[in-house]
Amino acid sequence: MDTIASLFSFITTPVSWVIVQFHTVYGAIFGPDTGWAWGLSIVSLVILIRICLIPLFVKQIKATRAMQTLQPEMKKIQERYKNDKQRQSEEMMKLYKETGTNPLSSCLPILAQSPFFFALYHVLNSIANNDTIGVINESLLKSAQEAHIFGAPLAAKFTDSAADVAALNASLTTVRIVTAVMIVLMSASQFYTQRQLMTKNVDTTVKTPFMQQQKMLMYVFPVMFAVFGINFPVGVLVYWLTTNVWTMGQQMYVIHNNPTPGSKAQAAYLERLTKHVTNHGKTRSRGERAIVKAIVAKGRDRNEHERKFINGLSKAGLAAQADGTVVKSEGAVATVAEDGTPTTAATPKRQQPKRQSKAQRQSGTSKAADEPMSLEKSEEPEDAKPGAAKKTAQKPGSGGRSKAQSGQRKGGPQRPKSPSKK
Repeated sequence: MDTIASLFSFITTPVSWVIVQFHTVYGAIFGPDTGWAWGLSIVSLVILIRICLIPLFVKQIKATRAMQTLQPEMKKIQERYKNDKQRQSEEMMKLYKETGTNPLSSCLPILAQSPFFFALYHVLNSIANNDTIGVINESLLKSAQEAHIFGAPLAAKFTDSAADVAALNASLTTVRIVTAVMIVLMSASQFYTQRQLMTKNVDTTVKTPFMQQQKMLMYVFPVMFAVFGINFPVGVLVYWLTTNVWTMGQQMYVIHNNPTPGSKAQAAYLERLTKHVTNHGKTRSRGERAIVKAIVAKGRDRNEHERKFINGLSKAGLAAQADGTVVKSEGAVATVAEDGTPTTAATPKRQQPKRQSKAQRQSGTSKAADEPMSLEKSEEPEDAKPGAAKKTAQKPGSGGRSKAQSGQRKGGPQRPKSPSKK
C-alpha cells in the first residue's frame, strides 16, 4: 500500500466493509462474481453516502441563497474599497458575521464526499494491482477481478495498456468504449445539473459577478471530469456517474418544490400553487405554508412573481395569512363554475357616483334651463320675430336697394370705391 493509500486507511476499511456487505446481498441474487453484484454494491455505497449528506445539502442550499442575497451588498463593498484590499476583506468578513453566512458552506457536500471518493479509488486500484485492502481478502479480490460491467473490468482504466487489460481478461477496445461512454455521461450530467441551476433557479433581477462565476463553472466542471476521468477505474466512474445522477435528481426536486425567490422556477411554482389553492381553498403541506408565510412577511419587498400570487388569491376571494394558511377574504361569495365545481369569488363593490363640484352643478342647471328657451326660439317663425318688418322695409329714395345690396358691409367698414367710377 502506497503512502497516499495509507493516509486514507482510516476510511478505506469502512468503505471496503460496506461494499462487501452490499456484495453479499447482491451476490446471492445475481451471483458473487458478476459485474451486477459488484456494480450495484458501488451504486448502493453512493446512495448510502448521499443520504447521510442530505443535511449538508440543505445547508448548501441555504448558504447559496444567502450568498445570492448578499451579492448587491458585496458589490458595494468592492466598489467602495476597490483600492484597499485589506479593508475590503475586513468588511466582507464583517458582512458574513452579521448575516450569519459562510461561503464555504456551499462546498460542504463536495468536501464531505472527497474522503469516500479517494477511499473507493484506492480500493479499486488495489484490486487492479492484485493487493488486498481493508476487509477484502484474497477470495473477494479474485471475485472483484473477474467482475465486468458491459465487458469492462471494475479496475480497468481508459489509459491502461493492452497487457494490463489482458491481465484482467478483457479487451482494450471494449474497455475504452465503456469508459468513454461513462465519461461523456458523467460530464453531460454535471453540465445539465449546473445549467438548470443557472437558468431556472437564479434570481434574474440581480446581475452580480457571482452569476458570471457560476456560468463559467458550468463549462469548467464538465471539462475537468472529462480530463481526469480517463485516469479513473471503471468502478470509480460508476461512483461519479451515480453521484452526478443523484445530484441532478435532488436539484430538480429542490427547484420544483423550493425555488429561489425571483427565479423562473419560483414563477412556475407560484402559478401551480395558485391553481391548487383556488381549487381547494387551502395549502396542502408544511413546505407550502412556509413559502406562503415568507411571502406574507415580505410585505412591500415582494418581487413580481410574489405580488402576482397575492393578487391571484385576492381575485379568487382568498387571503394569505401570516402563519402561511389561506382563508376566505371578507365579501367572498360562493359560485359554481361551468363544470359544476364550487369556487369562491369576491363580491363586486358597489360603484358610487362621482361627486360634482359647485361649478359643475351650476353649469348643469343653467344648461337645463336654457334648453327649452332655445328650443322655443328655434321653433318661432322668422316672420313673427319683432323687428323683421323694419329690416325688410326699404327707405324712400333708395331705389329699392338695401345697404347690403348697395355694396356696404353689414356692421363693417365700407368698401373703397374703385378709381374707374369717379
